Amino acid sequence: QVQLTESGGGSVQAGESLTLSCTASRSIISMNVMRWYRQAPGKQRELVATLPARGTESYADSVKGRFTISKDYRTFTVYLLMRNLEAEDTAIYYCNIEGARSGQWGKVEPFTSWGQGTQVTVSA
Repeated sequence: QVQLTESGGGSVQAGESLTLSCTASRSIISMNVMRWYRQAPGKQRELVATLPARGTESYADSVKGRFTISKDYRTFTVYLLMRNLEAEDTAIYYCNIEGARSGQWGKVEPFTSWGQGTQVTVSA
């Protein structure tokens, strides 16, 4: 099983920036699609950013121009740089990675894993 560990959340003032990180617990073969979601109190989980291994990233309209998703294949880490934060960005943020790992007997196996969530609180 591939576990994802998130970090970087916290409490900031509106207009400030935060960078979230999401690191896989073991060596994996590939990260094919990387996503960040968020869930605000009383609301459904919302897709914030998507980064395919091949292709361009995409963003929810509410964060376009302020958030940037990126990855580091050397450390199996996905990042979410959040600039000019707004009170409406307050939520628990979750990373999600679809990829491939080496399973038993070296067999290549697909995986989908979620991070544990990290709280981002933005004060107006």
